Parts: sequence; C-alpha cells; structure tokens
Amino acid sequence: MRILMVNKFLYPRGGAETYMLEIGAYLQSQGHQVSYFGMRDERNTVGNSLGLETAAMDFRSRGPGRILYPLRVLYSLEARRKIQRLIRAFSPDVIHLNNIYYHLTPSIIDGAAELGVPMVETVHDFHLVCPNHMMLDLEDMTPCRRCLDGSVWSCAGRRCIHGSRAKSVLGSLEAALCRRRRSYDQVSRLICPSRFMEEILLEVPRFRGKTVMMHNFIRPEAGPPAEKGDYALYFGRLSEEKGIDRLLAACRLVPEIPVVVAGRGPLEELVRREAPANVRYVGFQEGEALRDLVRRALFSVYLPIWYENCPLSVLESQALGTPVLANRIGGVPELIEEGETGALLDRFTPEAYAAGMRALYGDRAALARMAERCRSRRDLTTIEEYCGGLLELYRSAAGGKVT
Repeated sequence: MRILMVNKFLYPRGGAETYMLEIGAYLQSQGHQVSYFGMRDERNTVGNSLGLETAAMDFRSRGPGRILYPLRVLYSLEARRKIQRLIRAFSPDVIHLNNIYYHLTPSIIDGAAELGVPMVETVHDFHLVCPNHMMLDLEDMTPCRRCLDGSVWSCAGRRCIHGSRAKSVLGSLEAALCRRRRSYDQVSRLICPSRFMEEILLEVPRFRGKTVMMHNFIRPEAGPPAEKGDYALYFGRLSEEKGIDRLLAACRLVPEIPVVVAGRGPLEELVRREAPANVRYVGFQEGEALRDLVRRALFSVYLPIWYENCPLSVLESQALGTPVLANRIGGVPELIEEGETGALLDRFTPEAYAAGMRALYGDRAALARMAERCRSRRDLTTIEEYCGGLLELYRSAAGGKVT
C-alpha cells in the first residue's frame, strides 16, 4: 500500500510522534510505501520526495511572523495546497492523520477529500471535543468537561490555552468552525487508543459508527531480565499536566528513595532548579539508552492529572519488566493489572504519591513478583499485531481496493 502519514511535528517530540514514526518505519520494513507531511523544522527526521512542508509556527515565539497565525490557525490554504500537490505526486491509497490541529488545520482534510483519498485518524488527545485538547481546567488543574457538555466558548471564557485570552478565543473559534463545517465527518475511521477515549467520542452523535479502539503497541523485551538498580524512574514530558511539580514535592517527602527523571518540556528548568537531593535529572533520553534506564528501574512513576489516553510510558515500562505506579485517571487503569503489574493511586497529592512510592520501594519481594508478571504478559499488543489491524482499517477505508 501507499500510505501518507500526516502530523504537525515530524520528529520524535512526544508520544504521538513516536507512535507515527514507529508504525511508519515498520510498514516500510514490510514493503509498503510510506511518505510524510507536516510542518517545517530542522529537527525533522522524515519527509516526502518533494520536500513539501508547511511554514513553521511557534505559538510561544514573538517574531513578526506571528501576525499571520490567527488566520493560519483557523484554516491553512498553504497546507491544503501543498498536501494536494503531494497527493497528486505520491498517489496514496490512504492518509493516516495524527495531530493536525492549529499548525496544519482541517484544511488538509478538505484537500484530501476533494481528491477522493480516504482518511483514518488516530485520536491522540481530546481536541475533537476540547479546544485545549486536554479536558483540563488550567485554573485549578482539574479534569474539565465544559466544552464537551456545553459550549466550546468556555475555552475563551476561562483562557484555557496557555492562559491567553487571544489564543483561547482562537481555539474556541477553530472548534466552532470545525463543528459547523463538520470537517472531521470526512474521516472514515477514528482510532481510539483507549476505551476511555472511545467512550468520550461516543458521547458526540456524529462520531458514532466511526470509532475503533486499539490500544497502542509495545515491543516485548527479549533475553534474560536485567539486573535492577536502586531507583524509581519518571520518563516523559516535563509539564504540569503530567504532574512533574507534584512528583518533585513527593520526592522531598521520601528522601530515602533515589529517583531518576528523564525527559524535556516546559518545566525542565524547574526540574533542574528545584529537584531535591534524591532526584537525578538525566535530560532527554531515547533509544537503547532509555530502554536500559527503564529496564533497570525498580518501578516507574506516571502521575498525570489530566485524562491521559494510552501513555506509551506505561506500556514501555511493563514491556521492559518494570512495574508502574500511576494515577487512576483516563485510560491509564486499562493498562495496569493492579497489584500485579503496578499500583494505582486515587488521590493526586504529593503526600499520596510519597506513600505509594514508599510502599513499593519497601517491598522488594512484591516488586520482583510484579516485574516477572510484566515480562510474562501476553495481552499487550505488539507492533506486528497492531500494524496488522491498521492495514485492515486502511483497506476498509479504501473500499477493499488495495492489498
């Protein structure tokens, strides 16, 4: 098959990008032709034969180019024109959309639909029902359903995007226009990485009949178990919705537990500046270096305060024989066998985190049993199984016309 992968970022920036790049590489290894379309960035690791990309947009910058952002956020004629040019050259059988909002916009959906190319989309976050894509109230950092249950203009009223009135008004306007134009109705199937995500989308009548739930994939660990070190591990994005500030506060309450933090994000300077003595920050890690860090951890911690979808960090930990201490929120509980492959917390406070960390760290027999259970799990989806299901979806979207 000829598959066009679309995402606003084309480098390993986060979970959505890791997902897209890994399935793209695997499908290519199986003889399929894969091309990519996204935003220009010097860090891009993939692209297309024509070198087509949209102009870069950084909403936190202060350069003169920002004056055009309001128009480009709502509808990008550049993105529509360029993806149509790429479609004509590459002739994809199917387009696999990932995160496209704000930087690429639904203009690319219109462009592909006009040329008759079927589309599927992996719904990595809640942008289809929430302009700030997290269903999170930034005032008190608690889960929020205002835009799902009421009006998308709640985002503007509560400054839900970066705390900015202007950005939040644009977010509400973009959401209102998408609903009015029914842009995403042109997408054949919406791939939901968790049952929780699917249940949220099914509350919206126009999405019913389009959803399919597929948990994200893992790469099983081969060979004998690694020798464990003496540390707990957090790896992932360093941001408030991931609970990093609360984790640091919890670490101060358990100075006897060594904690390693790996990642990057908006709170990176906070980690560098305010991490207590028992926390070692190792920066952004990837590849085998990250896998070794994960497999040697006694347990990993994953403590988001928003409705997480299907975090790769949780899956990767268990695939590498490392139990997970996590918050019971969003799609996270679907991934953990409580007491078998990890533990779940119901109170999202530093005190509760510290108690959970202390309980796990002090029971090495339980940790060893959980680690073995993680390694022996057979119910987690491999990339081979996942891409097999994905190809079936592609063929179904294409009307069974390709093999």
